[in-house]
Amino acid sequence: MTSQTSSTSCCTPAGTCGTGARADVHGGITTVYKVTGMTCGHCEGSISQEVSALAGVTSVKAVAATGLVTVTSTGTLDDEAVRAAVDEAGYELAGRA
Repeated sequence: MTSQTSSTSCCTPAGTCGTGARADVHGGITTVYKVTGMTCGHCEGSISQEVSALAGVTSVKAVAATGLVTVTSTGTLDDEAVRAAVDEAGYELAGRA
């Protein structure tokens, strides 16, 4: 029987190992938006690409099935900038979810 004596590990929850510095962003501000018009993976990719280009955005996850776009950023996002990015992708931002 093996017991773990340390609370730290080189393994991530995703199952990868390493002891070097990580580029992963821990924390940040997460905002969920409702977007209309998404129907497929292409839609998700288009929105993700446009919103990812905004300053401070560290991750974007668009889900067509729910119409939700989850954006993580280093600071508070300007909703109008997000709206413009979504419009540029060809969709409509309905607001925050």
